[in-house]
Amino acid sequence: MGNLIKSEGYKLRKDRAFQLLTWMLIAISFLFPLLEFDREGSAPPIVNDYYRNEILGVHTNIVKLIPSILAGFFITSEYSMGTMKSIASSGNSRLRIYFAKLAMFSVGAIVISLILPMIMTGASAIYFGFDDMPEWTYYLQTIGLIILYSAAFASIMAVFSILFTDSGKTIGFLLLFFMFVDWPLQVLAAKAPFFEPMISHSVFKLVYDIVVIDQLKGTEVLIIVVIPILTFVAFGLIGSFIYQKKEIK
Repeated sequence: MGNLIKSEGYKLRKDRAFQLLTWMLIAISFLFPLLEFDREGSAPPIVNDYYRNEILGVHTNIVKLIPSILAGFFITSEYSMGTMKSIASSGNSRLRIYFAKLAMFSVGAIVISLILPMIMTGASAIYFGFDDMPEWTYYLQTIGLIILYSAAFASIMAVFSILFTDSGKTIGFLLLFFMFVDWPLQVLAAKAPFFEPMISHSVFKLVYDIVVIDQLKGTEVLIIVVIPILTFVAFGLIGSFIYQKKEIK
């Protein structure tokens, strides 16, 4: 298992899509707050407000959409290149192969998802001043939740990635799925009240509550922490089952 994780870690570091997405987000993290700083006729925003409204306001899309592109290249492209067949016939169990790949893909998704909350916050503090920074407890809580939800969404992406054998189809499907999944879930919750508690306690709904973590109570905090962990485990098992049954050509 250790060698499999090392192998997948090496592939992740060398993955050009991962490198491109990482550097692109780093550039955005420095340039976007600079536009606010150079805006004429208005004072620079407070870093605490900027973190809550601007950085965390867009992080849900970053967590769901950008790793979808990585999934198409890091997982699905190995089918088209024939690499997946070589890996499956290497003598390692498919269960270990799948979880090693899922683990490193999750690491890649987490790295991508943390760039804006960490680097953009630092850049905005340099531009706007270090006064009125977010409270450390709130900042660390949001960072921890972003890590959990990035891993949860990565486990969902991995399931769809192994179902397709074409990177374009995988990326296109995942982008459309995560862009529009909220709307049918809201309609389903309104039309069928039986599903409403399930949808309200899903990662698709709870990810929007990360920004208000400091306003949640004991049970609500427990739910927002436990649900992504259960989602990761559930979709990890589903994906490993599909991968073990899938014919790899």
